[in-house]
Amino acid sequence: MIPAVDLKGGKVVRLVQGKRDKITIEIENPLKVARMWVEKGAKVLHVIDLDGAFEGKLFHEDVIVEIAKFVETQVGGGIRSFEIAERLLNAGVERVIFGTLAVKNVKAVKRFAEEYPKRVMVAVDSKKGKVVVEGWVKKTELTPIEVAKLYEDCEVSLLYTNVDVEGLVSGVELEKIREVVEGTSLPVYVAGGISSLDDVKAIKKCGAVGVIVGSALYTGKVKLEEVLGEEE
Repeated sequence: MIPAVDLKGGKVVRLVQGKRDKITIEIENPLKVARMWVEKGAKVLHVIDLDGAFEGKLFHEDVIVEIAKFVETQVGGGIRSFEIAERLLNAGVERVIFGTLAVKNVKAVKRFAEEYPKRVMVAVDSKKGKVVVEGWVKKTELTPIEVAKLYEDCEVSLLYTNVDVEGLVSGVELEKIREVVEGTSLPVYVAGGISSLDDVKAIKKCGAVGVIVGSALYTGKVKLEEVLGEEE
């Protein structure tokens, strides 16, 4: 299991369904939060620059680079240029996540993925079954599986987020997760709606290689130590 560290305005926050004005949790000092998860046993952190996702450019690069110095980190949100992606990878970030760019410029993202095998994640953020981009506000006509198929000849992983349940801590829609995992040959990471240890187990049973948990960890509904104990 991978804890999510979402950054907005220099703080760690949780948003409901990705809406920038619906903040449920706000914590000062992202570095301290990141270190806390590492101390509790996290081997990887999922760091998203929410301001970056909304505005189209990174806002928290300095914090991200600091976090990457002490734990394996995958980073997304506002990575809309290859120059920034390359800079992050060279600074120690393990994987960069392309969402908007992965839909809008498939050929270029594939070229980049060839240069950096296994260090690119393609985000398919799904709202009512269709992929959404630009901070989840712009809808495309593509399904998550259609986007995944575009990248099956690359060494990338897929990050599937069900925006309909993201941040609600209301439980996952397993059928949709299973559909995506079984519909692609790419390794799939899953985020969105996770509310319990049972959700985490069920997602892994579907064949996902990783589960990213945010709100449920911060509210105490899921305890990292318990999940890591189960995974051992």
